[in-house]
Amino acid sequence: MYSKFPQISIIDSNTLAAIGLKSILQNIIPMMSVEIFNSTQDLLNAQPDKFYHYFASANIILEDKDFYLSNIKKTIMLTSSSADINQQLTAFHCLYTDKKENELIKSLLWLEQMAHSEGRHLPKTNAMRHAKILSDREIEVMSLIVKGLINKEIADKLNIGLSTVVTHRHNIMEKLQVKSVSALTIYAVMNGYVNIRDI
Repeated sequence: MYSKFPQISIIDSNTLAAIGLKSILQNIIPMMSVEIFNSTQDLLNAQPDKFYHYFASANIILEDKDFYLSNIKKTIMLTSSSADINQQLTAFHCLYTDKKENELIKSLLWLEQMAHSEGRHLPKTNAMRHAKILSDREIEVMSLIVKGLINKEIADKLNIGLSTVVTHRHNIMEKLQVKSVSALTIYAVMNGYVNIRDI
């Protein structure tokens, strides 16, 4: 029986890496259900057609290339760098996993926003249904943080004091219950406050 939520699969023999990716994906696309498999055979035993995407490590794809080639539009290859891509794998969309956290988050947000027409083809998240949490000024500050501006630049741009920016920053993190700029970026993009093209 299929889940009522859209589903994503991660196929990777590195369980720790798969768990980390699952956590990030569930933050970025919270309405999706994510399942981890250690091999293609495990995926095949679990009705693979029910999954929107297969996030598969390069070595897994190489082992079962025919299956992934026949599902190339659904497959996203996990690889540490472009140098690792075998000539046989150049046709696949890639997610480079050796990036810094904020760059990896941006790559996943870009993938989610662009592959799904800026999120319009996905069901709304619970966060999107909530009433506005932040004030207009906090939204301005959050947008600038996500775009990479430091506190002094934000103060200058909004013509407010540095201590006011620090206070807004603290209040934003408290209200949203997030602890990193990466988590703030996910919130801002997924709720339409910042366009992924602007960060």
